[in-house]
Amino acid sequence: MSSDQKADALVRRLQECFNTRRFDDAAPLHAPDFFSHPLGAGFPAGKDAWLALTTRYPAMRVVAQDVILDGDKAAVRSVVEGIDGARPELYEIFRFEDGRFAEMWGASTGFPWSGSPRELLDQDADH
Repeated sequence: MSSDQKADALVRRLQECFNTRRFDDAAPLHAPDFFSHPLGAGFPAGKDAWLALTTRYPAMRVVAQDVILDGDKAAVRSVVEGIDGARPELYEIFRFEDGRFAEMWGASTGFPWSGSPRELLDQDADH
């Protein structure tokens, strides 16, 4: 399997963990020092964001539409299904190191007001 195929499989495995709500299964896919730039933290904060999102939107699923690979990075455009009245999109860039996620940058569009992962985490911290 080529490095591009491995990276593509890793991205799709991450989405499978999210869509099946097996968040703990995603932990080994991330390097110990993984860093999410949008959240300003590591994997535990990402897991908390996933929990907050799926609590608010129980039918939510993420489906990759485009995965573009370049060296040790992948750009991923995904649609979010299962949110009534909305069809958000996620735009993420992942950097890989030793076959695992090392860094992530991302943005989203189309989430209902106060429905983005960062906003949900900020709301939980305020309560």
